[in-house]
Amino acid sequence: MEGECKVLLDATVHTEARRETTRAKPSSKQTTALLVFTLCLVAAAAAAAVLFFNRHDKSPGHSEEHYDLRRTLRQISDVRAAIHLEGRYNSTMKTSVEWRNAVDQSHSQGGLKLNNNQIVIPQSGLYFVYSQASFRVKCSSSDTDDVTSQPIVHVSHTVKRRSSSMGTGERTILHSIRSVCQKKASSNPDEEGSWFSSVYMGAVFDLEKFDRLRTVTEEKMLPGLEEESGKTFFGVFAL
Repeated sequence: MEGECKVLLDATVHTEARRETTRAKPSSKQTTALLVFTLCLVAAAAAAAVLFFNRHDKSPGHSEEHYDLRRTLRQISDVRAAIHLEGRYNSTMKTSVEWRNAVDQSHSQGGLKLNNNQIVIPQSGLYFVYSQASFRVKCSSSDTDDVTSQPIVHVSHTVKRRSSSMGTGERTILHSIRSVCQKKASSNPDEEGSWFSSVYMGAVFDLEKFDRLRTVTEEKMLPGLEEESGKTFFGVFAL
């Protein structure tokens, strides 16, 4: 590049000198020479920049390492906190479904975990909390007093939140109740069969780190809990 610029510069000077001797006009060789020299400097700088970046990108392991790092960071950022639990009846639990992870369709990721039958929130933020409980219920009874005192059969399901910002107490964040049927007297209730009903609820909440969520269900309803896949579940995912 330098040799080409030098030859071009010398040729320009000689050409201008010849023109000066053949023509009796003012010389512009200094202006022309300066212009050519400037163009050569610009071209040389551009070539040097291209060479530098090519060498930088082709350094051993450099581009591969940066690509792997970017891919790893992208994968980490894409892991959204989520947990989905399957429920079953446990006679030792008087007021709640027993929730299980790593069975059937249940799973957890992003820091959300099941601890002591409660979901623990890993970071403060917005979360969608949802739960469903399905039951088999009897709408007939041989006890006349029971039919008279509680003529309507209800099922209910509740999600409670415990947070350090609320002290030692709990707060109900989701609650649903449904009327299933009207109870009737029967000499043989078992022949009347069962009714099936589900209670679903879900909403968005601003939760804090280390908050705990648990469910509450009436003890008398728990023996009739439906345990088949997709019928009784409890979950949370980050927004």
